[in-house]
Amino acid sequence: MATASFNMQSVFAGGLTTRKINTNNLFFAGNFPNLKRNFPVGVRCMVEGEPMKDESTPSTSAAQPLPKSSSPPPPPPPTKPKVSTKFSDLLAFSGPAPERINGRLAMVGFVAALAVELSKGENVFAQISDGGVSWFLGTTAILTLASLVPLFQGITAESKSKGFMTSNAELWNGRFAMLGLVALAFTEFVKGGTLI
Repeated sequence: MATASFNMQSVFAGGLTTRKINTNNLFFAGNFPNLKRNFPVGVRCMVEGEPMKDESTPSTSAAQPLPKSSSPPPPPPPTKPKVSTKFSDLLAFSGPAPERINGRLAMVGFVAALAVELSKGENVFAQISDGGVSWFLGTTAILTLASLVPLFQGITAESKSKGFMTSNAELWNGRFAMLGLVALAFTEFVKGGTLI
């Protein structure tokens, strides 16, 4: 048994060289008299992440050093793209400003519309015709300037986002406020009066 183990180790350790196995020393040699054959054995090791090379002819060097088994180096941290401070980039359709500014305006508008409806009993359309346009324009100018100043300095909402009040939460609250303001106006139009 020890001889068979030694022969197998020498076949694998020898790389792609051809060796003759002495079957007289094997315990099953009497059962297989035609076992004296030469078998080339090759082992290919590939490191994860390297492209696979197609070798048509195998290497015949018997003593190639094996790579040390160490963990691969960690990937470099992703680099943050530089934030553009151009006016056209900030207010582009997919830029950082439009949806955020519209969401902030919708949040203020939805809360203000409900507050005035509860206090005075006026629907959204009555609020707009009763001096609401000037309030809307003033609020729009202030919130737009307040939202654009940090963006012109290269500061994004994502960089200041921590804890419970994240930039994604603000976007979703703005989206819901936009839907809520439109739903409030549509419901009051269909109903013909105030919601509450």
